[in-house]
Amino acid sequence: MTDHTTAPGAQARPEFDTSVPHSARIWNYWLGGKDNYAVDEAAGDAYSAVYPGIVTIARSSRAFLRRSIRHLVAEAGIRQFLDVGTGLPTVDNTHEVAQGIAPESRIVYVDNDPMILAHARALLRSTPQGATSYVDVSLYEPDRILAAAAETLDLTRPTALVLSGILGHVPDYDEARSIVRRLLDGLPSGSYLSVNDGSRGTDPDYERAQDGYNETGAVPYFLRPVARIEAFFDGLELVEPGVVSVPLWRPEESGADAPAPAPIGQHGGLARKP
Repeated sequence: MTDHTTAPGAQARPEFDTSVPHSARIWNYWLGGKDNYAVDEAAGDAYSAVYPGIVTIARSSRAFLRRSIRHLVAEAGIRQFLDVGTGLPTVDNTHEVAQGIAPESRIVYVDNDPMILAHARALLRSTPQGATSYVDVSLYEPDRILAAAAETLDLTRPTALVLSGILGHVPDYDEARSIVRRLLDGLPSGSYLSVNDGSRGTDPDYERAQDGYNETGAVPYFLRPVARIEAFFDGLELVEPGVVSVPLWRPEESGADAPAPAPIGQHGGLARKP
């Protein structure tokens, strides 16, 4: 990757339209990130005006990712991660959490959005002991993802497959399940699957807001019934407490007077491949 001033013989940095809001930049804004523009802030504020809980959903999804990665490294002994559909870097990225505990951890990020590719260098800051790489491959090409990941990861060793907020972008549910299965088929026994995605059945206001957003012509994101999110883990050994609303998945310790986490329309889980 180079800056806008491209070195001789180097590939030009991808261009993207900063006058049109982009879902990844809007999510970045909700998470408190800096890789967004006024148009994204305006779109994010418009959405949150209709449904203020979206910021909680975005931040709870990221907190689930952080807690699940900590479990994988500290308790399950995982040192390799394949994070597909990573989106823009913000805080508590997979490599930061994993290498903060085990510096030798190796992480491969996968996305194929030109705008995200332009920010990829922010993901490439690995510890000297480990490795972090970025591959430009579509979610719809599991075989290519695995082949590219194998250049950094040893896929004969247990690896965590991370799919955070990405499967809702696949309109056809059977295709989404096939993508998950094909990716898992390329990983050995002892590997893990981490999924968290928007859900139906918990928050009707969120469902109405998201359905309305999908009708605007923006890149749609489809909320799914919890049973369908659970089915992504078929044949795997779920880690307790199973598939739950993400604030309820192993919440961090809080004071005795702190309120219990409330369920939201975002469900996730973590499971081991036998």
